[in-house]
Amino acid sequence: MPGRLPMASMREPFKTLLFSTLYPNSARPIHGIFVETRLRELLKSGAVQTQVVAPVPWLTSQNPRFGAYATTARTPAFEERKDVRVHHLRYLLPPKIGQNIAPYVLAAGALPTLRRLISEGFDFDVIDAHFYYPDGVAASLLARKLGKPFVCTARGSGINLFRHFPTPLRLIRRALKEMAANLGVSADLVRQLVDFGADPVTALVVRNGVELNRFAPLDRPTARRVLGISPTGLLLLCVGHQVELKGHALVIQMLQAFPEAQLVLVGSGPLRAELEALALRLGLKERVIFAGQQPNDTLKAYYSAADVLVLASSREGWPNVLLGAMACGNSVVATKVNGTPETMAASESGRMAAARNVPSLEAALRQLLAADTPGPLCASTPSGFPGPTPPACNASSSPV
Repeated sequence: MPGRLPMASMREPFKTLLFSTLYPNSARPIHGIFVETRLRELLKSGAVQTQVVAPVPWLTSQNPRFGAYATTARTPAFEERKDVRVHHLRYLLPPKIGQNIAPYVLAAGALPTLRRLISEGFDFDVIDAHFYYPDGVAASLLARKLGKPFVCTARGSGINLFRHFPTPLRLIRRALKEMAANLGVSADLVRQLVDFGADPVTALVVRNGVELNRFAPLDRPTARRVLGISPTGLLLLCVGHQVELKGHALVIQMLQAFPEAQLVLVGSGPLRAELEALALRLGLKERVIFAGQQPNDTLKAYYSAADVLVLASSREGWPNVLLGAMACGNSVVATKVNGTPETMAASESGRMAAARNVPSLEAALRQLLAADTPGPLCASTPSGFPGPTPPACNASSSPV
């Protein structure tokens, strides 16, 4: 049975085994990049050694006609990223029934790799898992089998969705009671974990942050010129996966109320074609720019070029895009969900919509524009972040 975390030796680094299905690789370099970023900052302490086990689904074809599935299939079995050894073992996840058995197939696929690492001399002290289902539950199975302690970080508010699924809920509750520590990137997530049955004493907030050396304001006219965007007029920005929960359609509809504005959508996803059709139907095709997926190094230019970032999500664990925007001197409008109010603790950060609908988003944006205040510099308002952990601006996890 997994126990408490061992005390670190003064002579030997503490060894962790990071376990997550969301971790960047050469085929998908920004996939779960916020997990890698936190690990990179931890390694800077010099007190920790780490290897990563980042399972990927078993897929047979790398033919481009299979789109994202083909990209995933191109993930190498092993690679080194920034001097960290990363193992991408395969696991088979059958359709339809996959949700209930996912932790078991993940654990079964990973166990031989973990045993091999131990036999080769990397006898890790703790399993550091990210995302509670299926990854966290799979980590609990591995920890039990190997007699290792484990911790898990809740990163998305989707954990609350599993209240409605009996099998995942039962497995999560069992894992919560076995963990050495339950971590959440926002106080809202930690409250959910405690509500699920986590011990309040070991349920801790460890917020994401933003790399201020990477996300810093650029001159707005210069940023717009580099991106080929009109130097005048109101520019709105949305950054995120193009799925319903991000609310891109609401922002496109809101654009009708601001005839002088343009909207840039950074990201990709299954709703891309639907969003393009919506812009065309509303007569907004010339005012909505679909910029596609962008690397983190390019995001700074988009954040700096825009006047306001709009996030119309139905749920958020800890919205990293807001941190990136604010670090670049941008104001934000966002729906008041989950960890978002913590991110926007200081009033000068922007405005929160009273509800997730077009009129509320429009009202929040008009209030922000009427205030006529410059966008916040994240580093200038560290006292705005509540709770026992350091301010988000003092941490260093890249927005994604």
